[in-house]
Amino acid sequence: MKVLVIGAGNMGLTYAKAMSRSKQLKKRNVMILDSSPEKILSLKKNSQFDVFENLEDCLPQADLVFIAVKPYHSNDLFTKMRPLLNKGQIAISIMAGVTIKTIQNALGIEKVVRAMPNLPAQVGKGLTSFIPSGEVSRIELLTVQNLLDTTGKSIRVSSENYIDASTGISGSGPAYVFYFMQSMMEAALKMGFSANDSKVLVSQTFEGAVELFNQSDLSPLSWMDKVASKGGTTRAALDSMENNNVDELIKEAAYAAFDRAVELGKQ
Repeated sequence: MKVLVIGAGNMGLTYAKAMSRSKQLKKRNVMILDSSPEKILSLKKNSQFDVFENLEDCLPQADLVFIAVKPYHSNDLFTKMRPLLNKGQIAISIMAGVTIKTIQNALGIEKVVRAMPNLPAQVGKGLTSFIPSGEVSRIELLTVQNLLDTTGKSIRVSSENYIDASTGISGSGPAYVFYFMQSMMEAALKMGFSANDSKVLVSQTFEGAVELFNQSDLSPLSWMDKVASKGGTTRAALDSMENNNVDELIKEAAYAAFDRAVELGKQ
């Protein structure tokens, strides 16, 4: 089985690195293609990759093709890809908003998997939601899912609407967490902590809270009740957030990302 990754940006390179370590590929190098001369030079220093500059040199020999470019580059790319593809190849798209039907029509192939990863994939803690077209067989999909899982965990969703929705939750979600962390670090600095101590205070708090949540069956609300006693400091903080409708603002932000993903699919 030969895998080609088109696009060596953050997510493309993350998947290429993770898959190159996978037993699934049986020590075969991942093929990777990028248009940047600087990126090409950098990639060629990695013996795990077979690096290409031209589609015709790599696309025809690939069994699985990961498309990891920005959505606004997709039309030009699809035009170049179409004459080089065959019906047996599987395209796995990690482009936000670009639908399976759009990809099928543009590429002239039926086997397409649409996926939405997130940035923690870079450290093996990613979450990828995915959905296949009906033409992808069970065995083929198992192979694809095993490769997606090289960057963390994956979940199969029942409709493309959930891919757009997961963009608003897990795809864009790490940025929401970083936003919250930045605000807490700024508060710590204002209270007099050093920059380093502020970082440690916040990062360890987030890591510990997530670990507590993962190791129990309690909901976030239950954990909040455990931490916050009546009239205490935590309750004062939570009351402040509730009074300022922080929960609703977070939901609105998630829906803003979701709506934008839908818009991208219509462009």
